[in-house]
Amino acid sequence: MLEFRLLGPVSVTRAGTAVPLPGTKIHTVLAVLLLARGALVADGRLSAALWGDAPPHTSNSQIYTYVSRLRKVLGKAAQISRKGPGYALDVKDAEVDLFCFERLDRLGRQALKENRHEEAGRLLGSALGCWSGHALDNVSEHLLQFERPRLEFLRAEALERRIQADLALGRHRSLVPELLSLVARFPMEENLRAHLITALHRCDRQAEAVQVYGEGRRILDEQLGVVPGPQLSKAYLRMLRGEGAAARRKPLVLLPVRAAVVTGRTAEAARLRSLLLRRPSGQGSRLRAALVTGMPGSGKTALAAEVAHGCAQAFPDGVVHADLQDADGAARPPAAVLAEILSALGDTADAGRAAGHELGDLVRRYRARTAASRLLVVLDDATSDAQLAPLLPASPDTALLITSRTRLVTVPASSTVPLEPLGDEDAVALLAETVGADRVRAELPAARDLVRYCAGLPLAVRIVGARLAARPHWPVARLAAQLADPRSRLAAFSYGGLALARTLDRALSRLSPATAGVLPWLAALGPGPFTARLAGEVTGLAEAEGALEELVDACLLSSEPGGALGEDRYRFHPLVLLYAGELPRTELPR
Repeated sequence: MLEFRLLGPVSVTRAGTAVPLPGTKIHTVLAVLLLARGALVADGRLSAALWGDAPPHTSNSQIYTYVSRLRKVLGKAAQISRKGPGYALDVKDAEVDLFCFERLDRLGRQALKENRHEEAGRLLGSALGCWSGHALDNVSEHLLQFERPRLEFLRAEALERRIQADLALGRHRSLVPELLSLVARFPMEENLRAHLITALHRCDRQAEAVQVYGEGRRILDEQLGVVPGPQLSKAYLRMLRGEGAAARRKPLVLLPVRAAVVTGRTAEAARLRSLLLRRPSGQGSRLRAALVTGMPGSGKTALAAEVAHGCAQAFPDGVVHADLQDADGAARPPAAVLAEILSALGDTADAGRAAGHELGDLVRRYRARTAASRLLVVLDDATSDAQLAPLLPASPDTALLITSRTRLVTVPASSTVPLEPLGDEDAVALLAETVGADRVRAELPAARDLVRYCAGLPLAVRIVGARLAARPHWPVARLAAQLADPRSRLAAFSYGGLALARTLDRALSRLSPATAGVLPWLAALGPGPFTARLAGEVTGLAEAEGALEELVDACLLSSEPGGALGEDRYRFHPLVLLYAGELPRTELPR
């Protein structure tokens, strides 16, 4: 595979070995063709890049010679075609450092805009890592004159954005040496000097910050005859007023650790971040809330924790988390949840008393505490709107991230993100995260069989992955063979503290007794689709639809329109069907 470099000396490597390109003219022709990004480059443009305003009489034939030499050294991995009055270069799947830089810079810029500072710093740092010197370091002076200023400007902007991200993350101490060097190299760059003043101020080095500002003002006056611009002046005034010296302490973050791997949920994570980070539009703005729904074991909690960790820097007053269910699956009283959240936020008055008659006082204190705060509150495993109502914050500056197995009226459909089963490729990737990519690659057909038996359920994939990771001598095919038998499959989804059956037991415990009793009888219908009418005939229930809808609300069934008579059709997830088939059948009311 070819790799092209423009952000430094123009060069080509093939499988890590340099491809020889003789002479400045060849490097110039290659650079012009790459910068065109596959578009046609006219002979006149190539001539101007090679010779400026004084091309030789033989310019066209010389260009033809240079292109021929390029074709020869690049081989079939890149194609240069003649189209009318010019040439076009198709690099196919080759890597071009400029294109990689632009992609990473664009992603970093978006992350910075959305206050995802940790991600922004990482992306922008990677973008700057694409550079290996001054751009186009070995091309003609004519091309250099036109293209280098633009590319170096893009580099400077990416560097400044990365510094902004680092300052937002409280990394001022490590930034000071870098900024001192940059300001010495570019003494008239006001933004860099403003960042240096801010970093020195946060390190309690005010005298040096004053000196940096005074030197900048003198240089601007002597060299350009101007006074400092707004950004440099504001940084200096903030330092004089003592603003922001301690403002960048790390916010309180009380979240579950990132124990579970989150794979295959890129679009869902991006949607949740967008919902949580959107700014309130003004007075009377609605609550900022996002809801993650999905069947038991679909990875709602892991995704919520991942997104909350990634958004933490956007909430300077902190991130708090509360489980809305006890270990046995029973819903926790809102008063107990509020007392826990208030305690985490430093309000410990009477926090230990959470009797029902104190709920009103706890709600008032909670809403007063959140009225002027920029918090992110994560509520895990909500059961109903009634449970959620007292936990709603008072201000749209505080955002709410909720997980639940059912859709809630409190959160509009546009802010609800459902988690569907993973596709096979994403499930294989999740398995590889746990057991190792090499092991999965060595037995890819068996790995695909294994995740197919998991039916796209992340919890099931994590369990079989944990079993394999604990037994490095096992072939993947051995566990796949165990799961091949549906009669023993459900029992195989258990390892350590993880058990799919126990997770489904908790979901079953939340159903009404009548609906819980119907579930094993419905297993006789198979995976579906089936209608409420057919379910009634099999179970003997006159009103089967109510039980089916309750199972849909609990994410133990899925529903879809399209029956022959306009009736809804229902389906079992394969693993829920196995679970339902193993439940004891009790006599149903007729």
